[in-house]
Amino acid sequence: MLTEYQMLINGIWHSGKKMIEVVNPYNHQVIGKVPQASEQDVDAAIRAAQKGVAAISAMPSHQRSKILESMSLLLTHQCEQMAKLIASESGKAYKYALAEVGRAVETFKCAAEEAKRIHGETISMDASEGAENRMGFYLRMPVGVIAAISPFNFPLNLVVHKVAPAIAAGNAVVLKPATATPLTALKMAEMLMECGLPDGALNVVIGSGATVGDWLVQDSRVDMVTFTGSPAVGKYIMTRGGLKKYTMELGSNCAVVVCEDGDYEKAAPRCVVGSFANSGQICISVQRIYIQRSVFDRFADMFIAASKNQIVGDPLDKNCDVGPMINLQEAERAEHWVREAVEMGATILTGGVRNGAMFEPTVLTNVKPDMKVIRDEVFAPVVSLIPFDEFDDALQQVNDSKYGLQAGIYTERIDRAFQAIKMINVGGVMINDFPTFRVDHMPYGGNKESGIGREGLKYAIEEMTNIRMVCFNL
Repeated sequence: MLTEYQMLINGIWHSGKKMIEVVNPYNHQVIGKVPQASEQDVDAAIRAAQKGVAAISAMPSHQRSKILESMSLLLTHQCEQMAKLIASESGKAYKYALAEVGRAVETFKCAAEEAKRIHGETISMDASEGAENRMGFYLRMPVGVIAAISPFNFPLNLVVHKVAPAIAAGNAVVLKPATATPLTALKMAEMLMECGLPDGALNVVIGSGATVGDWLVQDSRVDMVTFTGSPAVGKYIMTRGGLKKYTMELGSNCAVVVCEDGDYEKAAPRCVVGSFANSGQICISVQRIYIQRSVFDRFADMFIAASKNQIVGDPLDKNCDVGPMINLQEAERAEHWVREAVEMGATILTGGVRNGAMFEPTVLTNVKPDMKVIRDEVFAPVVSLIPFDEFDDALQQVNDSKYGLQAGIYTERIDRAFQAIKMINVGGVMINDFPTFRVDHMPYGGNKESGIGREGLKYAIEEMTNIRMVCFNL
């Protein structure tokens, strides 16, 4: 039986006049319907959040922590149910969906811990002449109402990375999940209410970025926008939103450098996972692999063999490695980019075949820096192998990008590791690992067009609070 879902405003579930169909990208079946929020719904959600701020910010931190801890435990008991929902609405392979739920469990738990550790520090006022008789310190205060706009590719954990630290810091949230994958977010909201979250502290409205997103970011009652998506949309939000706080987690074309002294036998299968998990639809997917020429052929042979062994199919099959892309249009775009690269001289080593929204793991070589598959974020199961001779040249090629999220370096030489750390302009450098590595309490975010601000619970809380300076004249 088809389920019709509702949006959450001020602790009450509401229907809408128009409904949006949520479609399984693998079998194209409609798995649910959600209400399309009107401008009046968005207004009501923001008003509810204003009241929610008063309620949740008045809570002692141990109570907010208890809500988040309870949510972590509740989610633990519903792991399989949530993983199936993620796989059904996003097309993510079940094993990766289950891993996402596990990460969300940990994200809520870390947020519960960080809720008790929000603090300021004392300031030595007498360091300035004329302030000898003053004592100063600062506190971290919640920013207020936060608009959270989340993407389709991690319909649970990237939502949690916005909602959990906001709650921990005493903020209220109006959440707009991706219209392609809203069911997981609605289920999460239902569970949070069950755990005792005050009415209005979390509100969920659904609709397109051009309508619901625009209404949210332009509203002066919204104190902060936290967004994950493309650089183009991120820039648009900041021009429309005006003077408020922003955290932007945007795109990338992440690179790996494999040196001749690195363990390329471990790097090859690891990079296959980084390239093709979630059909390459991850901000930190491996997109460019620079391999020292002396080991290029051996690495390429191992990489291609492992790529061909990826099981492509039904994401609910527990053996599946690669499910469909989010929709037919995105798969067609990826196919066009690969064809364009081939017309410009690239060679397909394996893959390149599309069947509806399914796109086979694709490996290219003989690529050029101005090809879209190198220059832009491909966001598909497409990766390029590129030989290099000198390490400095490889690092320069990694840096030759408008993005700067994360990078991976495989080397046994400590001098090369530190050279990469110093030279590569990215938010995170993974030594002897792929750039797709992330644990949820680390600072995570990018430079250049990859974003502004940092996620990771402690660091997100810092973004979601304002410093309030206090000075006593003794």
